[in-house]
Amino acid sequence: MDHSLLSPDWWITAVELPVLGGLAMLLWRTRQDGDRRADELEHRLEIGLGQSRDALAAYKLEVAKSYATTGYLKDVESRLTEHLIRIETKLDAVQCGSR
Repeated sequence: MDHSLLSPDWWITAVELPVLGGLAMLLWRTRQDGDRRADELEHRLEIGLGQSRDALAAYKLEVAKSYATTGYLKDVESRLTEHLIRIETKLDAVQCGSR
């Protein structure tokens, strides 16, 4: 048996260097894929955050448009008070008439 085939120099050259090169390429590709996916995720997050901000702004605008103003609330309160006073007057008239 020829000992030159099993020498450490042959083993390093024929087996270990290609395996280490393959591992290095695998690590490099994995790193590149991870970076690319992180960039995609960051981009999606920015888009989603922008859409959420737009939706919130639209909701705030809708609430501001449909929000009851203080003047409107005072008007409704005065109309209700006047109506309750009329009802009270009618009840008092009926109560006085029955005595």
